[in-house]
Amino acid sequence: MEHRFDFLVIGSGIAGLMFALKASRHGTVAVVTKRGLTESNTVHAQGGIAAVFDPEDTFESHIGDTLASGDGLCNKNVVEMVVRSAPQRINELLELGVNFNRNSQGMPELDLCREGGHSFNRIVHAHDLTGREVEETVAEQVRACGNISIFENHAAIDLITRSTRLKRGLVITTHEDCCYGAYVLEKRSGEIHTFIASFVILATGGAGKVYAYTSNPDVATGDGIAMAYRAGAVVANLEFVQFHPTCLYHPEAKNFLISETVRGEGGILRNSDGRAFMADYSPQKELACRDVVARAIDSELKKRGDDAVFLDISHKDPDFIKSRFPHLYTRCLEFGFDMTAAPLPVVPAAHYMCGGVATDIFGRTNIKRLYAIGETACTGLHGANRLASNSLLEALVYANQAAIKAAEELGGSEAENQTNTEIPMWDDLGAMDSDEAIVISHTWNEIRRLMWNYVGIVRSEKRLERARRRIKIIGEEIQEYYWNFRVTPDLIELRNIAVVAELIIRCARHRKESRGLHYNIAYPYKNDLRWEKDTVLCR
Repeated sequence: MEHRFDFLVIGSGIAGLMFALKASRHGTVAVVTKRGLTESNTVHAQGGIAAVFDPEDTFESHIGDTLASGDGLCNKNVVEMVVRSAPQRINELLELGVNFNRNSQGMPELDLCREGGHSFNRIVHAHDLTGREVEETVAEQVRACGNISIFENHAAIDLITRSTRLKRGLVITTHEDCCYGAYVLEKRSGEIHTFIASFVILATGGAGKVYAYTSNPDVATGDGIAMAYRAGAVVANLEFVQFHPTCLYHPEAKNFLISETVRGEGGILRNSDGRAFMADYSPQKELACRDVVARAIDSELKKRGDDAVFLDISHKDPDFIKSRFPHLYTRCLEFGFDMTAAPLPVVPAAHYMCGGVATDIFGRTNIKRLYAIGETACTGLHGANRLASNSLLEALVYANQAAIKAAEELGGSEAENQTNTEIPMWDDLGAMDSDEAIVISHTWNEIRRLMWNYVGIVRSEKRLERARRRIKIIGEEIQEYYWNFRVTPDLIELRNIAVVAELIIRCARHRKESRGLHYNIAYPYKNDLRWEKDTVLCR
């Protein structure tokens, strides 16, 4: 079946939904999402959104903190644009009905907290479930909009570019620089639809599921990055994978993150002997940037042979803990931990992709009519390490930037001709249904374990070379499988995590220094003379 829209949004986190809402004022919008509308990384964001509202805080301070965290690789023009746009984007959410916390006196001022790397209290939050509050509020507006069509349980397979050809379900492209839409699998029926649009917006989120241990939900398989790269888009800085320092260590606590804000409110990291160890690694102690804290925990675990360290906020008033972290407190109790009375066992886990599809200040990629926003994109904001709570901010700002630019270009003759272009329908003639699902699950687990062991928090030349050799063989095996069998949701995701894993490895092998989130024991120091630049790849 063929569908035609002005805007095709792939992904339904806050970046995709805010873009859809704004673009719907100018044309028809399709939102394609592979699960339910609100199943995204956004929903799992506990901390908040960084913005300058405190009278003692300044844009210059927020800009400075972001640049310091990015360790020399931020685009200063982008940082300034995003930071100065932040209050306006927060006010926009307030107008939509997002219920952010107010200060303790019940006054209209927003309650602001602090997280690692920030010089002032500037984190706007909704208790400890900020992402869920924002996502659900915006999703309600999207559902009510008559100009937006929602396609849940639809998985994008590949982008359609100017010279796309099809052979037995394999997309082949000459990578000419224009995007016309995407081929999309409807999960329930197994039918593959052709979506044609004047503009395609990749907002598929991150790629945490490339790693064995992650704070991300199951949907975070790097789909947008993989599709864009296969279509010929430039990707950048994929070696900079942020590992969140504190995920709850419990066999049943899948993906459960203990918010950065716990340390911001006075939480102390202790080893198994009860000793606070962060002073050994940074003068900022628990408020150091995430890369420093994650490496410190990794070092403690390896030195001592322990399974976890402990995050202790039990010295604070129990009523404060329960009111400040109601969700965390309740969930930890479900796992047998009372955070008001004892420390929580925590370990690092893959959390956020600072690199992605390279874009300009409007979210445009090097392929015409193809945009990337949110965690899928590499905008220049985060550099080598994302500052806490700048992620939802980036998504909001770039959804706005992209919507402005795409709306400007919608009336052009090229956009009108694009939706009238003849596009080949999907053809899987000769492909068979697979009866070997174990092949997919086994390969998936192999990739994730490989990435965790060889391309994790601390890397080495030997580990990276082993990872390169193995991922090459795995990629060839997946391609052979993909050629022979009909496309399934699991096969789509496996193919994508293999591509993203290969790109992370290639970027990590290229950078011969340690900077931000990339730490290589063979090159333990930063080298500004040679490596103060982005790592750029294009197929």
